[in-house]
Amino acid sequence: MKDLLSVVKSNRAVAENIYMITLALPESAGALHGGQFVNLATGDNSLLLRRPLGVCIAEGNELSLCYQVKGKGTKKLTEAKAGDELKVLLPLGNYFDLSEYKNIAVVGGGVGVFPLIAAIRENKDKNFYSYIGFRNKSAVCLLNELEASRSLKVTTDDGSYGDKGNAVQSFLADAEKLNIDAIISCGPPVMLKALKSGLASLGIKKPCFVSLEERMGCGMGACLVCVCKTSDGKNARVCKDGPVFEINSVEL
Repeated sequence: MKDLLSVVKSNRAVAENIYMITLALPESAGALHGGQFVNLATGDNSLLLRRPLGVCIAEGNELSLCYQVKGKGTKKLTEAKAGDELKVLLPLGNYFDLSEYKNIAVVGGGVGVFPLIAAIRENKDKNFYSYIGFRNKSAVCLLNELEASRSLKVTTDDGSYGDKGNAVQSFLADAEKLNIDAIISCGPPVMLKALKSGLASLGIKKPCFVSLEERMGCGMGACLVCVCKTSDGKNARVCKDGPVFEINSVEL
């Protein structure tokens, strides 16, 4: 883990209220994997907490992160321009370890697609079957990255782009005919809950790894803001013990 002073290379909108910021790091942070995240300062000293952002694209000493504008911190991030310096703590959390799998289903919803893109990019020897859902056409982004998949199906809630529906419905409709070894997923809790229920209903017992979205404070497991319940009734820190968990090991 390193706390580095990065330089902003670009910061642009990629969809409605969705931005991609690309940072140049002063030195290597080691391997950065899909599922891991960083804590990025906003550039405003009055906002003490950094923002946890998932790794989307990591190439050499350049790192691209995507974020949705929701509050003061992310709104401030949109003001960062090329040449600005921002502190970044990285890498944090665990990641999608796909070393034992060859054929992988990808189920992503909304901003949950970003860590999945990183997982696809770093595992070019795998076959990915991607099912991606967005709210509407204005939220669709980075499909060029997802086209590296062996197959790609896109849905929107209102049918304004791709098929009408959601990513879980789209995946479950194909699940029994797919020859997959594992599933990876990231999205809002209601989506992951539906995925867990759907897999159980169909009797699909393939390993399924999910990246949880939780509010985080420190990003290192000290503040306990992001605690979730495990299936055995214990507590787990999403930032430290996750954010990637096997779907049946946590309560959703």
